Amino acid sequence: MMQRLNRDSGREKKLLSSEIYTGNPNYIYIQKNFYISMKYIFDENIQQKAEDIINTLFPHIKKERVKCYRSYGTSSRGTIARCHGMAKIVQKALGIEAFYVLEFLSERFGRLDEEEKTKTIIHELMHIPKNFGGGFKHHDFVCEKNVNICYREYIRRKNESENRWKIF
Repeated sequence: MMQRLNRDSGREKKLLSSEIYTGNPNYIYIQKNFYISMKYIFDENIQQKAEDIINTLFPHIKKERVKCYRSYGTSSRGTIARCHGMAKIVQKALGIEAFYVLEFLSERFGRLDEEEKTKTIIHELMHIPKNFGGGFKHHDFVCEKNVNICYREYIRRKNESENRWKIF
């Protein structure tokens, strides 16, 4: 039987089996060398922000097929977020449409100010191509210059929609 990671202590617990625990759909544990090393938690706040950005900037993205998770316990360096897709062959084998998961590394994403968090979410959403087929747009397109253009457009559209409803 696998023991659940104690969130408060932050210590890893030794596994008694090689199973991956997914008892609670908001928690996903991954084992590494018989120790729990990563934790993924669905983040409703990031999800709502991503859906707002999708509605405002990216109408080609099926927001019901994108989920946002925070991860804890990463050993990667310099990464703030990741976009995960499902390979076309896996989609065909399972008989399902494309699905994307946006992972935000809590240790780094949490330290950003709100503007940088919004830009990071935009950056990850920009990786999703217009055909929404499971592939990715690469960093020759998803670059700081284009992220800043999208961010300014997002702010402009949000301000425009807020001003539209003001009563004079």
